[in-house]
Amino acid sequence: MSRTPRQPVWPIYRRLLGYTARYRVFLGAALLGMLVEAGAGATFIWLMEPLTNRGFVQPEPQMAVLLPLAIIGLFVLRSLATFVTDYGMARTGRSVVRDLREEVLSKYLRLPSSQFDTEATPVMVSRLNFDTEQVTQASSEALKTLITDSLTIVYLLGLMLYMSVKVTLAMLLITPLIGLIVWYVGKRYRRISGGIQDGMGRMAASAEQSLSAQQDVKIHGAQELEISRYSGLANRILGLNMKVESTRAAASGLVQLLAALALSLIVAVATREALAGRLNAGQFISLMTAMMGIIPSLRRVTSVQTAVSRGVAAAERLFSILDAEEEVDDGTRPLQRARGELAFEHVSLRYRDQPGFALDDVSFVATPGTVTAIVGRSGSGKTSLVRLVPRFYEPSAGRILLDGVPLDEYRMSDLRRQIALVGQKVMLFDDTVAANIAYGSDADHAAIRAAAEAANAWEFIERLPQGLDTPIGENGALLSGGQRQRLAIARAILRDAPILILDEATAALDNESERLVQDALQRLMPERTTLVIAHRLSTIEHADQVLVLDQGRIVERGTHAELLAAGGLYAHLHSAQFRERQA
Repeated sequence: MSRTPRQPVWPIYRRLLGYTARYRVFLGAALLGMLVEAGAGATFIWLMEPLTNRGFVQPEPQMAVLLPLAIIGLFVLRSLATFVTDYGMARTGRSVVRDLREEVLSKYLRLPSSQFDTEATPVMVSRLNFDTEQVTQASSEALKTLITDSLTIVYLLGLMLYMSVKVTLAMLLITPLIGLIVWYVGKRYRRISGGIQDGMGRMAASAEQSLSAQQDVKIHGAQELEISRYSGLANRILGLNMKVESTRAAASGLVQLLAALALSLIVAVATREALAGRLNAGQFISLMTAMMGIIPSLRRVTSVQTAVSRGVAAAERLFSILDAEEEVDDGTRPLQRARGELAFEHVSLRYRDQPGFALDDVSFVATPGTVTAIVGRSGSGKTSLVRLVPRFYEPSAGRILLDGVPLDEYRMSDLRRQIALVGQKVMLFDDTVAANIAYGSDADHAAIRAAAEAANAWEFIERLPQGLDTPIGENGALLSGGQRQRLAIARAILRDAPILILDEATAALDNESERLVQDALQRLMPERTTLVIAHRLSTIEHADQVLVLDQGRIVERGTHAELLAAGGLYAHLHSAQFRERQA
């Protein structure tokens, strides 16, 4: 995701707070609790005047009963208000995070495939987990602190003005300086927080890369290299976090110093007011207590800028995803089941930010019931070609037709329902065998078993501890490569789509697994339009047509026998593989 210019804070925060609208009941209860909580604190400080004047300076007997009862009542009320506030804000904040996580994941799954070419999956996961967690601090904990402490400051200032305008004005001389510190700290926090969140994504990507490739790391003795790479990223985040903490500590200390100056001014002015008979002992105690109550509130408001700035920076990153352009799906033509005739007409493809064409002026027709094999050297454009059929990418020029209709005229979901894809890298889910075969459908056990038998998968499934209900681990970790491939074929058989795409489906298998998979594919291919990317040319000898790609162009086409007889690139590739097998 390319970085967008940094936006003003308030529009981002206002948009974030907009997610709380559906939880207005909890938020309203929390706001009411904050009002009561801050009001109870201010009332307690107001009680300092009668407590001092009527409890000590000129004691009144009834005050010995009334004042303790009033204090107990106030703190019972404040405790209830605190519970309502904390529960309401937590429910609102956590619900907003849940909504954002669902919305961001849903958005990711609607983004074009080109997005996944430029942004690593661990970075995306970091946004879902880390960034959304920062948002909850800005939308609940920080908001509670800001509102409660701001209300406390307002209430106490009102009380101080009621007691003595002059003393209060003396304190307010310092307030603009505190506000200036808060503004500067917030701006600095936000800038640093953006760097921390970017770094967290890169650090997660580095760790996942090292752990996923742990065997390669070990065999090459590159542990120190990977640790050094990760350490560099971790140290950068440490440095940024220490900038945040040093800024927070310096700002908090400066606020306390300014508060001390304000307190000294209050003492000087209050003493003069007392000498003039305009301030009694109780009022002075109330003023001092109010001032001492304002200081921690000011410090918390200053410190909370960390959470708010991190939350706003995280929200900005999340909103950049939510505002990204989705896959273009403006087709209106419905499609129940296609015949399966595919026609490429002068199709070219250029990837974003990549020089040259991945495909250049490609034209061919694949008819139902035939097998079209696509071969060529690595990087010749084979996978790029088949990616265009389900519209994972859009052609830069030319067009692709299905049954005589351009692909973009069909609804995206209808088009993709016509396609079954079996690749070299099988993607399975951390679920049962049955759930993986029936992925995306509501097939019953009988249909799932029939598909497994047709895919030569039943012979190993029935030996599993729980049969079809056996969990297979993350990406089928508990299965062999051949078993995973046969599950993918069973899924394709159950899908019963008119177009079948095989992307080097047997390239990484041993001979026995390849024989079982090839036998399953022979059952899957009839009456379908099949596109096969072939690594082993011996597997496509019976293809109806073979397209030979080189640097994105079709340089040869014909049957296996015709191309061997022509003695061109295909014949060269075939003889090279034959020599490898003989060696």
